[in-house]
Amino acid sequence: MSAPSTPMVEAVSVCKRFGSVQVLDGVDFTVMPGEVACVIGPSGSGKSTFLRCINHLESINAGTLRVDGHLVGYRESGGKLYELRESEVARQRRDIGMVFQRFNLFPHRTAAENVMEAPMVVRRTSRREAREQAVALLDRVGLGERCDAYPAQLSGGQQQRVAIARALAMKPRLMLFDEPTSALDPELVGEVLDVMRELAADGMTMVVVTHEMGFAREVADSLVFFDGGRVVEKGAPREVLANPSHERTRSFLSKVL
Repeated sequence: MSAPSTPMVEAVSVCKRFGSVQVLDGVDFTVMPGEVACVIGPSGSGKSTFLRCINHLESINAGTLRVDGHLVGYRESGGKLYELRESEVARQRRDIGMVFQRFNLFPHRTAAENVMEAPMVVRRTSRREAREQAVALLDRVGLGERCDAYPAQLSGGQQQRVAIARALAMKPRLMLFDEPTSALDPELVGEVLDVMRELAADGMTMVVVTHEMGFAREVADSLVFFDGGRVVEKGAPREVLANPSHERTRSFLSKVL
């Protein structure tokens, strides 16, 4: 377990470039264990890139990024950072679950088999134990009766809930959500947000890139507004949403609230 004083996520002056384009420009960001941080902002502001940097799906060009006190994707020696081998990064990712906009399920495998895959391959869990865990997780996300259904037989909301169960199967200490409801029909959004509310209530540390302001107001401990690759404003969600202090935040919220 993390000591309460150790942030689960700590980014200091994080920068990321794609060629000549500066996507992240000195991002400072902290999430403590058990907290939910929601990240909002316009398209192209760096939100999803930052999320991908947290589990080293994207490498950073400057600054430091730690999860549970450990550098992500790098080791430090003699005051310099050296990128870890892919196998070492993969070990770090075992403790970080990620749910994408698109569900990325294996179409030829059932819901249960999608959830079973990572524990069997990465943690060498037996098929029987992995199946038992998958059934329990699918039941937790309200899909206990759809264990043997294939993705094509499930709605978008159901597929996203399978994706959440799949991420939970690795028993992560941190969950990252990259606009998990943006690809869903409006009537299916609620069922995914309900699962995320339950995870938050259970104490899961979460970083959520979202456009769901109601969810952010209700569930998040902090709200962070990105624009132009920078953190423009951060604070308590109700305060930021009701009384944003920065003009850019006010302009953005006037269009989405």
